Amino acid sequence: MTLATHLHVVGALLLLLGISHAFFDRYFGWEQELKGVSLLTRRIFYVHTFFIGLGVVMAGAGSLFYAADLLRPGTLSRAFLGGMAAFWFCRLLAQFLAYDAAIWRDNRFRTFVHAAFAVFWCYVTATYGVAFITVWD
Repeated sequence: MTLATHLHVVGALLLLLGISHAFFDRYFGWEQELKGVSLLTRRIFYVHTFFIGLGVVMAGAGSLFYAADLLRPGTLSRAFLGGMAAFWFCRLLAQFLAYDAAIWRDNRFRTFVHAAFAVFWCYVTATYGVAFITVWD
């Protein structure tokens, strides 16, 4: 597979992940979970979730539809690819530092999801990282 193809795959997967944010509240039962917080906190939580999802969709769209342009050396491609590599590397670290093992330990499904997302973040980070190195003049 070419690097452009990997960027297309990452882009498509990020689009799906970003769109899936629209269903997080229902899946995770946030309405019930957030009943005890103030209206302001609840609204901030939902607004932040929306904009995180939108940002992931936009990053995915950029990778899916502009992979060839991203692989052309230039200031903008380096900035985007370097930024994405750094962002997703931080997300990879969060997978292990922010989520306590008690959340997924002794639960097969959650353990699988934890491992699958760890692999996914590695793939996304590596794809953007290799692309960043490739376009470095």
